[in-house]
Amino acid sequence: MGRGLPLLLLLLALPEAPTRAEGGTAAAEEVQIEVLHLPEACSPKSKKGDLLNAHYDGFLASDGSKFYCSRTQNEGHPKWFVLGVGQVIKGLDIAMMNMCPGEKRKVTIPPSLAYGQQGYAQGKIPPNATLIFEIELYAVNKGPRSVEAFNQIDKDGDKKLSELEISQYLKEEFARDGKKRHPSAHDEILADIFKKNDHDGDGFISAKEYNVYQHDEL
Repeated sequence: MGRGLPLLLLLLALPEAPTRAEGGTAAAEEVQIEVLHLPEACSPKSKKGDLLNAHYDGFLASDGSKFYCSRTQNEGHPKWFVLGVGQVIKGLDIAMMNMCPGEKRKVTIPPSLAYGQQGYAQGKIPPNATLIFEIELYAVNKGPRSVEAFNQIDKDGDKKLSELEISQYLKEEFARDGKKRHPSAHDEILADIFKKNDHDGDGFISAKEYNVYQHDEL
């Protein structure tokens, strides 16, 4: 991914993506979920902000034709994404809540929670298309914006992240990753993280700017 950057840092360097459709309880009821397989040990269950690893196939409900298969992308590796932040369509964000590792689901997503009236020509999805996904979830991890991740970087415990703290974290992740990088990579990534997260320009990334997705208090 990218320059071989550790996944946690790649996601921290991304701004929060806006959700593509509004939806509370009523929207959630529009997503039909069929559990195909549920492991005996179902823990942890996925929640907003978690980092998920999954394979999924996408079909058009109108004729059953397959428009997407994650197993044919990225050398067949399962997809990594953060749940509930708009990195996938709104219907998938809803459909994959409360899943556990090893669980399989078949979900039906209405156009309003997928690609709507515009469709997605590049993905061969016509306007007003109802979509069906078959999903197999492999892993549920703490996301890059979890309380635990924030506290891991916040060495002095002052509830804000300084350039020094994130710089040190970058160095530790690079050392752990073990891949060769141009000497300028560290400074470029550090600058990019602050550009996308330090909204008030005070030189720190606060808990609010970091946008922790849990209800826990920092």
